Parts: sequence; C-alpha cells; structure tokens
Amino acid sequence: YGISFPKQAMLDEYLRMIEEAQKRDHRKLGRELELFSFHQEGAGFPFWHPKGMVLYNIVTDYSRKEHIQSGYHEVKTPIILNEELWRKSGHWDKYRENMYFTTIDETPHAVKPMNCPGHLLVYKNSGHSYREFPIKFFEFGLVHRHEKSSALHGLFRVRQFTQDDAHIFCTPDQIEDQIAEVIAFITRMYATFGFKEYKMELSTRPEKYIGSLEIWEKAEGALKNVLEKHNYDYQLNPGDGAFYGPKIDFHIKDVLKRSWQCGTIQLDFSMPERLDLEYTAEDGQKKRPVMIHRALFGSIERFIGILLENYGGALPVWLSPIQLKILPVSDRFLEYSKLVAQKAKNAGLRVELDDRSEKIGYKIRDAEMKKVPFMVVVGEKEQQAGTVSVRQHGKGDTGSRDLEQFIAELAQLNRPGSDI
Repeated sequence: YGISFPKQAMLDEYLRMIEEAQKRDHRKLGRELELFSFHQEGAGFPFWHPKGMVLYNIVTDYSRKEHIQSGYHEVKTPIILNEELWRKSGHWDKYRENMYFTTIDETPHAVKPMNCPGHLLVYKNSGHSYREFPIKFFEFGLVHRHEKSSALHGLFRVRQFTQDDAHIFCTPDQIEDQIAEVIAFITRMYATFGFKEYKMELSTRPEKYIGSLEIWEKAEGALKNVLEKHNYDYQLNPGDGAFYGPKIDFHIKDVLKRSWQCGTIQLDFSMPERLDLEYTAEDGQKKRPVMIHRALFGSIERFIGILLENYGGALPVWLSPIQLKILPVSDRFLEYSKLVAQKAKNAGLRVELDDRSEKIGYKIRDAEMKKVPFMVVVGEKEQQAGTVSVRQHGKGDTGSRDLEQFIAELAQLNRPGSDI
C-alpha cells in the first residue's frame, strides 16, 4: 500500500497528524495520568485506578442524572443467565462465538454479551397497559465478549466493558417519536462532552438474522422515515445491522477529524415475539410491544478513551480527576495551604495538596505533566494577603487572585459542559 500527496503541504499535515495522534494515544495517557492499566493476568480486561474511577464515575453519574430526567428507570440485571434464555433471544445461534460460558448446577449458562434479554425479563415480570408506554429501562450493564487477542487495543477493544444501555418498550405508532427523542438525547449528550460534529449511518439486515423479511422491511422503513422526516443527513450501510434488527449508528469526530462509532439505536420486533412479551391495548386485546435498543456512548470504557485522545489528556475542568493542585513553597505555608484546600473542597472541587519536600519548580512541572487544569502556588505573600498565585495548565502564571473569588470562579467551571 502507498499514499501519495499532490502537495508537500498536504504530506506535512498528514505527518503532523500522525505525530499528534501518537502523543494523544489513550494507552500512553492512561499510564502517565494514572487512570488505568492492563495486565497479562487479565488480557483485555482494564484495571481502573483511583483517578480513573473518578473520571469513570463523573461520566456515569452525569449520564444517570440525564437519563432519569428524560424518563428512564434504572435497572440492574445478572451477568450470568442460563442457556434457555440465550436460545430464546437468538444469541445462542447468532452470537455464540462471541460469548463466554460456564456450567451451574449441571446446566449450561452464558456470561451476558448484551443486556437486552435481562431487560425483557424485567418487562415480563408484570403486566402492562398501553397507558404506561413508553416504558424506558436503562442500565450501566457490565458485559463480556470474546475478542481475539490480536484485536485487543487499549480501551477501544476489550473483553469486558460497560454499556450505557437502554431499552424502550412502546406501541408501533410511538416508534418514530421515540427514535427522534433518542437522537435529540444523543446529540445533547455529545455536545456536553465537546463533540458537536457527527454523522449517522443506517445499517440494514445482515447475513445472520432472526425474524421474517416482512418484519425487517417494516423496521428498516421506520428508521428511514425518521431520518428523512427530520432531514437528517445519513449514509446507508447495507448488511451491517444487528442480528435482531436494523440500526442507526452515530460516528463522532474529534479534534483531529478522526471518526469514532459510539451511539446506536436499534429497532427490534423479533425479541418481543420470541420471549412472548405482551401489553393490553386500548381495545382490551393483548398485543406485542416494539423494542428499541439504544446506547449513547456505546461503551463507557471506549468513550473515555475517545475523550482522552480528543483532549490529549488535558480534560476540561468538570471532567478532570484533580481540578486544583495546591503547591506550598515550603512547609512554613502548609497550614494556609490546607485552609485553601479545604475551602476548595467545600465548594465541591476535587483538590490535591502537594506537601512533598520538593522545590516549587519540580512541583509545578509535575502538575503540568499530570495535566491538572489549575494550580495555586502558596508562599509568604499569599499567606499574608489571603490570596493565591494561580497557574493554568498550558498557559503558566496568570497572576495573584483573591482566594474566595478564585474558588468561586473555578466552581463555575465544574458544571457539565461549562468550559468546553
């Protein structure tokens, strides 16, 4: 293979982008920022460190809040379920090569690669009326999928990950409105994290599928109608749908103009049929609900990897595991530094006090390497005046500030999307 460039400037830009991408490699940043690691004892299974868990929880806590405000109900389903369920759902026949198995009480079980069968059982546990629809379940579901060792790649391709998964049960005439709502939800969430450019793909029936051709045509037509009714630009991706239904995939672009597949919306008429789901319609008859599978980030792990590469590790204040680092010039100013740290913590900020017996220049360089958004240097002048000397990552010294005012301004940047 070879690549040719009509102009030297285009080649230079291409080489610059490759170099920049290498600097932003999330695996490298994960080590340097002490966020996560990988070990031979669990190939393809990420180990989250304390600072990494802070970032992980920021993403999931914000997502949970937005889901609840949007009318979703959180559930949690088992990681291991028996063979019979996976046969009913179609995974045993169509997805078995990607699954892990175990035996419990002499009965074959599988570790879940998807959350949908569990949500179907939650739905089926009680009767439902059309008046309840749409019913929206969401789960931060831990799933396992068998990936070849050669395909593993940091957080982008792992064997264990968490889906921000949800399933919407609705009537056929609610399909288009619900899908439009999900598209708006996804767009809003991406913008909050700084991703405002994305494209959509409509993926149709694959070679391995469940359900009749009539059902597939109906489902594909419904997704297409939504996209065209709302004038969304999209590309057709023939044969790449899920085995149970067609889907709309979202591809976001980062600052290097690279495309990442994240969110997905999948329309499913088959699984409610296979697991015999029902609701009482307005005329009193029992009917099948329609099931919409959807994820906004796709995988929490993968989305965090994308975030790290997009920002080069220098995350916005609201996403940074450590938002403010307190750097006393010497032990003489340790008490005032503790006061500064406590005031910042009281304002809801994530603070770290560097009380090591190191020179101030070393402490500043270390905080810069760790990409902490803000630092304050505390010395005799600051202690006497009740101020702090502020430094910002990548910009250096920004001058002396009143302590209370600085903390209040920094707290304003601690709101989702505020400094993007």
